[in-house]
Parts: sequence; C-alpha cells; structure tokens
Amino acid sequence: MSDRSHRHSSPLTYGGIKLYAGSSTPELAKKIAGYLDLPLCGRDIVTFPNDNIFVKLHTSVRGQDCYVIQTTSIPVHFNLMEMLILIQTLRLDSAARITAVIPYLCYTRSDKKDQPRVPITARLVADMIEVAGADRYMTLDLHAQQIQGFFSIPGDVLYVYHVLIDYMQDLKSKLKDPIVISPDLGFAKKARNYATSLDLPLAFIEKRRLSNEPTAKALTLIGDVKDRDCIVMDEEISTGNTIITAVNLIKEKGARDIYVFFFHPVLAPNAVERLTALPVKQFVTTDTIPIPPEYKKLFGKRLKVMSVYKLLGEVILRANQGRSVGEMFNE
Repeated sequence: MSDRSHRHSSPLTYGGIKLYAGSSTPELAKKIAGYLDLPLCGRDIVTFPNDNIFVKLHTSVRGQDCYVIQTTSIPVHFNLMEMLILIQTLRLDSAARITAVIPYLCYTRSDKKDQPRVPITARLVADMIEVAGADRYMTLDLHAQQIQGFFSIPGDVLYVYHVLIDYMQDLKSKLKDPIVISPDLGFAKKARNYATSLDLPLAFIEKRRLSNEPTAKALTLIGDVKDRDCIVMDEEISTGNTIITAVNLIKEKGARDIYVFFFHPVLAPNAVERLTALPVKQFVTTDTIPIPPEYKKLFGKRLKVMSVYKLLGEVILRANQGRSVGEMFNE
C-alpha cells in the first residue's frame, strides 16, 4: 500500500474529512483516526430504557465529507441500527457526502434464495444503508461478490489479503512442505488466490450442509496433507464448526503443524472454548470485529490479530481526495 506522502498533494473533492465512530469498534476507529492525523468527531449515543437509540452530533457537518465507522457484529441488530441512525443524523445535518465504513457487514450469508420461502437479507441491509442516507459504502471481504450488486450507491470492497499476505510469506519460509487448505468448496476461489500468491499447492475439503442448523459434515479431503504443515483459511469463524471439522480431518490424514487464518472473528458464544481445544499452532485474524479480552486470554499466545486500520485509513484519504484506490495495489 502507498504511504501518506501525497496527503496534501491533491485538492479536496469535498469538504474536510469528518470521522464518526459508532460504539462497536472503538479501538479500530481510534487507529484509523490516528493514521489520518484527525480526531474522532464528538457525538452522543444514548440508549433509552425502552432500547431506543438516540444520537446527537456535537458540531455541524454541513458541507463536510463524513465517514461513519461501525462494524455490524454481535449484537448485530443494535450495531446495525446505531449505524443507520448515525448516518441519518449526518444526512439531516446537511453533510455533503456520507460513507458507511463497515469492516464487517452483517447478513452477507443471506445472499440468495437457496430454498423456498426464505429472505435475501443482505439485499435488505443494503437498502437500509441507502435509505438512511449513505452516499457510499466501504467494507472488507464480503461473503459473496454478488452482494455488491445489491447496492445502488458506489462502494469500495476491500480485501484483508493486503494485510495478511506479507505475514503469510514470512510464515511460509518457516514451514515444512506447506499447503493451503480451503475448509469448504465455497471458499475455494479465494483460497486459490492466496495459494497462487504464496506459490503453494491447494487442498479442499468437500462438505455438505445438512440443514439450517450450524452443523456440517465433512465428506472428502481433495489433496494430500500427510507430513505437511497446513495453512487452513476461511472468511469468518462464527460457531467454529467448519474449522473444527477441517482441522480434525486433516489431522487424521497426517497433517503436521496447523495454522488457521480467518478474516472476520465473529466468534459466537462457546466457539472460542472449542477452537482453543484444537491442535492448532497459531490462529491469525484481523480486527474487523473486536475480540473480547476474555476470548483473547483463552487463545493466549496462539492468537495473532492483524489490524486493517492502515488499509481503511488510506482508502478514506483517497476517497476524500478523489484519487484512485486501485493504484494502491497496482491495479
């Protein structure tokens, strides 16, 4: 990624950057603000006894370029509603432009009607963000690329690849005959991109989800992991069932050391206890969702959290100045 040497070299397309943070990811918001050498703007967020959320800005944003930083993880509905109300508050105060910066976007697994009489909730969430008043959105590693088509507003869908890949290259040099593992066929394309960049072979686990319950059955390992160090990758870990099944299967097939990389640490209740019982040497994730201190304590030194603040901060800067985001990645 580019450094900040061009910070003042381009005229602003809009007014100055105003950063607003919801309550879901305070540390990441502070890091982004620090990267941009800007303060987080003051706002009051109050939850009344009836669970209604109230927002008030400390200063006017008329004519300003506003960015709302809010991840929509657990508690999903509170965090989503808080973001929507904050966006609408900025709109009603005549902000020139509002960008929803959503490190983790909720409901992205509900992206199609894959059975009768079910919703497409990802589309509903996209509509809600637009109706609230967002002019743009910014997010990381959507579950499915077609979700971009649910938005009528422009956006930047970024990838934690740019945060993880250097660390993975360094790790590769220390491993014995390493191989990348996709824990299901749905993640195979992304896993292939990582394996190609790392110049490593790729193995797949074929599984079948049997119902709407968070359970899955591993059927087949496609590839050879015997006496090899394994890099298991997935988009997010919620219940942990997919990763637990994958790790146990490849261990049965003779895998040596196992490293688990996942982009979004959703970590539903009881998941961490089950994950930390696995024969995994290291878990590597990002701070798109904050991990509670008690969870970090359970992982201990086996957990490494890579921050996405530089990636998001640089894209915010370029969006404000009307400069290319693609050139950050030589695209």
